[in-house]
Amino acid sequence: MASNQKPRDLQWVLDAIETESLNLHNVSFYFSQPSSCCHQETENSININISTDSHQLFSYILIVLGTSKNTQLSLRNLEFHFVEWELEQVQSLGGLLDSNLGIKQVVFRRNRFSTECLSELSEILKRNGGIKEITFSESGIRTVGAGLVASAVKVNDSLEELQIWEDSIGSKGGEELSKMIEANSMLKLLTIFDSSSITATPLISAVLARNRAMEVHVWSGDNGDRISKVVEFVPENSTLRIYRINVSGACRVACALGLNSTVRSLDLTGVRLKSKWAKEFRWALEQNQTLKEVKLSKTCLKDKGIVYVAAGLFKNRILESLYLDGNWFSGVGVEHLLCPLSRFSALQLQANITLKAVTFGGKRTQIGRDGLSAILQMLATNETVTRLGIHDDESMRPDDFVRIFKCLEKNASLRCLSLQGCKAVRGDRVLQAIMETLQINPWIEDIDLARTPLQNSGKADGVYQRLGQNGKTEPETDIQADLLKDMALTEPKSCRVFFCGQEYAGKTTLCNSISQNFSSPKLPYIEQVRTLVNPVGQAVRTTGMKIKTFKDEDTKISVWNLAGQHEFYSLHDLMFPGHGSASFFLIISSLFRKPSNREPKTPEEVEEDLQYWLRFIVSNSKRAVQQCMLPNVTIVLTHFDNINQPSQSFQATVNAIQRLRDKFHGFVEFYPTVFTVDARSSASVSKLTNHIRRTTKTILQRVPQVYQLCNDLIQVLSDWRSENYNKPAMKWKEFSEVCQRKVPVLRIRSRNDNKEKVELRRKAVATCLHQLGEVIYFDELGFLILDCEWFCGEVLGQLVKLEVRRQSSTENGFISRKELEKILRGSLQSQIPGMGSKVFENLDAGDLVRMMMKLELCYEQDPSNPNSLLLIPSILEEGRGRPQKWQLSTSDCIFAGRHLVCDDSSHTFLTPGFFPRLQVHLHNRIMALKNQHGATYTLEKYLISININGIYIRLELGGQLGYYIDVLACSTKNLTETLRLIQQLIIPAIQSLCNGVTLTENVMRPECVRNLTPPRYRKTQFVSLQQLKQALLSIPADGMYDYQHTWDSVSDSGKPVLRAGFDFARDLLSDDDFREVLHRRYHDLYNLAQELQVPPENNPDGTDHSLSTADETERVEPTFGGIAKGVEAVLQRLKIIEQEIRDLKQEIQGLRYYEHRLLIELYRKVNYLVNYNVQVEERKVPNMFYFVRAENYTRRLVTNVISGMTALRLHMLCEFRREMHVVEDQIGCEVMHIDNATVKSLAPYMTKFMKLVTFALKIGAHLATGMGQLIPDLSKEIAHLAESSMMTGAAGAVAAGAVGAVAMGRVDGIRNRGRGGDTQQELRAAQQWIVDFLRDRRCSTGRDIAEKFGLWRVRYRDDGHIAWICRRHMTIRANEIIQVPI
Repeated sequence: MASNQKPRDLQWVLDAIETESLNLHNVSFYFSQPSSCCHQETENSININISTDSHQLFSYILIVLGTSKNTQLSLRNLEFHFVEWELEQVQSLGGLLDSNLGIKQVVFRRNRFSTECLSELSEILKRNGGIKEITFSESGIRTVGAGLVASAVKVNDSLEELQIWEDSIGSKGGEELSKMIEANSMLKLLTIFDSSSITATPLISAVLARNRAMEVHVWSGDNGDRISKVVEFVPENSTLRIYRINVSGACRVACALGLNSTVRSLDLTGVRLKSKWAKEFRWALEQNQTLKEVKLSKTCLKDKGIVYVAAGLFKNRILESLYLDGNWFSGVGVEHLLCPLSRFSALQLQANITLKAVTFGGKRTQIGRDGLSAILQMLATNETVTRLGIHDDESMRPDDFVRIFKCLEKNASLRCLSLQGCKAVRGDRVLQAIMETLQINPWIEDIDLARTPLQNSGKADGVYQRLGQNGKTEPETDIQADLLKDMALTEPKSCRVFFCGQEYAGKTTLCNSISQNFSSPKLPYIEQVRTLVNPVGQAVRTTGMKIKTFKDEDTKISVWNLAGQHEFYSLHDLMFPGHGSASFFLIISSLFRKPSNREPKTPEEVEEDLQYWLRFIVSNSKRAVQQCMLPNVTIVLTHFDNINQPSQSFQATVNAIQRLRDKFHGFVEFYPTVFTVDARSSASVSKLTNHIRRTTKTILQRVPQVYQLCNDLIQVLSDWRSENYNKPAMKWKEFSEVCQRKVPVLRIRSRNDNKEKVELRRKAVATCLHQLGEVIYFDELGFLILDCEWFCGEVLGQLVKLEVRRQSSTENGFISRKELEKILRGSLQSQIPGMGSKVFENLDAGDLVRMMMKLELCYEQDPSNPNSLLLIPSILEEGRGRPQKWQLSTSDCIFAGRHLVCDDSSHTFLTPGFFPRLQVHLHNRIMALKNQHGATYTLEKYLISININGIYIRLELGGQLGYYIDVLACSTKNLTETLRLIQQLIIPAIQSLCNGVTLTENVMRPECVRNLTPPRYRKTQFVSLQQLKQALLSIPADGMYDYQHTWDSVSDSGKPVLRAGFDFARDLLSDDDFREVLHRRYHDLYNLAQELQVPPENNPDGTDHSLSTADETERVEPTFGGIAKGVEAVLQRLKIIEQEIRDLKQEIQGLRYYEHRLLIELYRKVNYLVNYNVQVEERKVPNMFYFVRAENYTRRLVTNVISGMTALRLHMLCEFRREMHVVEDQIGCEVMHIDNATVKSLAPYMTKFMKLVTFALKIGAHLATGMGQLIPDLSKEIAHLAESSMMTGAAGAVAAGAVGAVAMGRVDGIRNRGRGGDTQQELRAAQQWIVDFLRDRRCSTGRDIAEKFGLWRVRYRDDGHIAWICRRHMTIRANEIIQVPI
């Protein structure tokens, strides 16, 4: 239908509605028209004009609309213009709305309502459930109407939009609407246009207080002024914008914001605020959990208001952006504003870490000196602010901005700096400062210089260009990638001298005298100085480790005075120099026990003092994987002035020192001169001082070079300490800042540079400084110790002092973390001379505790509990005098022990710091296991007690210098399970801390473990594990299972402590160890069978017992899942053990048969070799010979002959068939020199002779008859078999050699057919050489051979073969032989 259709009368409308010919969506009523008519604008929209005399029709039309079914389905919107409502009409409207729930929008424009009509309309709205939007525009509802509408909307849960335009509802109406807002949560849009702006306050306050997601728009036009917006809140972007509000209203809004969760951004720009509002807003900042952005620009806030805002920032953890530009505060306000964003000591935490952007300034903001100081402090210490704005400032000078940019060199968090309109940003100095800052700090992304003189003059272009360069990605070049490799290397400039010695040795006094020589080469009145020092030296005893530094030209010499008190010994390992570090040692020993009593030490006491420190140095130096040089040691004897004249005792001391030189030759590098000094006299130590100078230069030339950068950084770090109140510790962030500012090579050049690579370079340099002894650096903890003396003497030394103080809260070494931190803080605050509390203020005690845990100086009792107690092993008490007994005492307990001793205990030992670290390390290992089954762990000073599900273990440190550890176990489990726990957990933990010191494992007598026999009686009650295994390998197979090891008796002053006894090997070894022995036997037999060409198919039982096919013992993971079993499993285990015993016996039986078969074949080949050529000189000389060389008081078998060898001895074997052996006390014949001809004759023989040594070793040592006699004889002749990784002990060496020589004569199959002639020729050449050699030595007669080799020539009665045999065989086998003398 066309919209320009002519108007029609109202009857047409009524007829159309009643006949349902219209499908109306929108109906608009207009009153006060000249005539009544209707006008259909569109097919679904109609305007109805009603004249003054047709008001009755209005009600009728509303009724018809309500009864028409078609209209009920289609009608959506109703609009009423200029209607002066009567009660009947309102009721008709109610009927329409009640019957038609499809109506969604109702608009009243310039209507008039009486109170009764508004009340009726309110009731209609209360019961209506369809209307979504209602609008009152210029309808004069005022306060009463607003209240009635509010009461209706309060209970209406369908209305979503309420708009009241140009209606003076006033503050009371606003209050009524605010109550509606508090009750109604469905309203989505509230729009108010009122004559007064105060109407907005209750509305927006209610919305904020109730956290309504309601869009609010409040407009105002006060006193005929132009229309302006008052408040705007848009939930979609969570932004609250307030344009106009009075102070009380602003305070109310601030209160509502406290617990609000819908506003993310608050904008009060241009609203005049006072400190009263700021006080309320402080509370809002402290409580609010959602506000991210606050704009308070141009709000006229003064200092007091800013102080309140700043106070709120201390507790706020959400706000990210704060804009305060254009306000009226001064430097005091700036100082308070930036206080929560700054730190004023290393211990202090930054109060606010969430605020990322802050802007202030303005023409009326007077920053001044106080404000500038606050800005500099914030930039120097803040780590979170990324955007800083100072706008339109006129109070600061160009020099102030220069200082700001200099401070920015150290700031790594700021990304954007805005200086818009700042008048002092001008001149070349400011420009230069900006460029220098950008050169050092690549993290700044933008500097806004808009409206500044620098920008207006065109000089800012260079700044923007540099900012662009800092954002570029620099290409990776080979030079950059290998920067560390290309960095210049140079000789180190610093060296450490370690003063080692017992207490009262005079180390500190000696150090002071050396210091005088370094500071002043010519000191007058030396003797007077000595006299003055004398009483002081006797009265003062230095406690703790001290470090004193001297300068010798351009070389820095640091004297590390290791504390001589025994309580400090456990800390000495931490001070030991690392691999390649420039350092050497002065071992200082006093010739007197104490300076006061002048009682001289015996030579043995001096030797004991020196030997301790020598072993300490050797033991720690083995930590290095590869030593570039031996430790350099100089011996100094002090208090020499008290000796009137050299005595016999002093000469004995000199001899003792010489013995130590010989003993430790090859382990340390001794300076040939022993210095004897009066430590109090500078003149007496002058030669020693010169020696330190010369040795320092020599050491610096010999050690590996360091990066030139390290020498430069030493001075840089020294300057940093001077600038920072002599701080002893440096955070890694601070070190990175120093590198960024001062070291171009270690500088990150752009924001997109490879930061990880630069970080690795910095860590490499820090590690190098650590090795030089300039710093103590721990990567995982993130800081460096710059004052090594403070750390060594005060921090670590404090742990030792805890025992002296006997704190009431410490029990068995445990102390709370807080108390430990308190003690450390107290020590730092009171005991560092001249530094007061500055060190304390710049030190985090928690970092030190974490460092001690990293060093395994302490550990947490319960790692899962943050308040867990800490255990410090160094303050543990000894358990002497306490009764020692096992917690288990049942009859089914088994006892096992292992004795771990230093392999070279004469030169090395387990240093005093070893056992405390083991106590911590082992605890951490056990607690890290997945299946620890409630393990208990208790400690004493030299004892660790562990209980893991029924297995009780004691670890005891023993020996005067701690050179062994005893591991004792008592268990209800079987022996194998118990020993697996020891071998898979305990022993690996011990070995991981030995630092290159080798420990050998020994088996302890079970009776000693059962009775917990004191260590002094256990010294002889153990046997080497390898020796025990070797003993099993040396006996016949059928005797292995029942082999017994015999223990000697022990007595004390004639009173028996332990009686002699024995234990079966199976009760000393685990099943794993026993099977290892069996498998080694199978392996050796298999290899020998291969050489003797014994085919496996000849085995009657058809079983191959070689190592490759032997059943492997099940491997056990290093957990305790297999230990935690129930009673049923224990019973089952007993059956398994019985079966395993039967299995072992069955394996041994098979092994016995296998040996027998090989033995038969072996005897056949022995006879062949001995008699393969009876025509060679008619066997006038023996033909089974070998060579021996004497080395270090032992005899070593020669496995290969080389031209030029000297000082060898030739020996012969007794050749009696099936019983070859080494002849005891055989003199032999010396071979002075091996020439080329000898090598040519003997090389093939020796090569093949030793080729089969490995294969035949064990079979030669295992035979019960015949070859079995080789073991005791050979052990006296040969100490070691060279070049044979498969051999253990000397016993089997020549035995294997003999069998190897036997096997060389094999003539079996194709192999022998191809080489039989060569083999016989080689043997003939060797035997001809022996004939010629003996003839040259005039040893060709039977008498001569009997004299030198103890062999006589005989003939067997049965077969007539010739052999050379010993006297014993001559006697016991007389009926089988006939002597045939030559």
